[in-house]
Amino acid sequence: MYDSSKIIPGLIIFVLFVTIPIWYNHGDAGAAPEIKLPQDAKACVRPTAEMRASHMQLLNQWRDEVLRDGDRGTIEVDGKHYKKSLMLTCMECHTSKKQFCDKCHDYASVKPYCWDCHLAPVE
Repeated sequence: MYDSSKIIPGLIIFVLFVTIPIWYNHGDAGAAPEIKLPQDAKACVRPTAEMRASHMQLLNQWRDEVLRDGDRGTIEVDGKHYKKSLMLTCMECHTSKKQFCDKCHDYASVKPYCWDCHLAPVE
């Protein structure tokens, strides 16, 4: 190899430098944020685990159905009807964007684009 006495130590230093966050935190992402859940609501449109994992897919599906297909109908869950709407369904129970949305999105380093079109609820 050409200059292996420089390349191999350089690669080792590079790998150590790139993996410092893993070694420093020991693979721990930190404690999950404590979110403020709605007091008066007993159920959501989907189970809690599913909403945590894939609420954005549900919101995108609703957006596509409402804006692109003109389907402004409702969905029925356990006999209760919910409108396909972020503001009229989700934010009815989860009234505090700062206490509910922002805490998890900041923890996950996600920048949702919901609020580019929707007005953020008044705190």
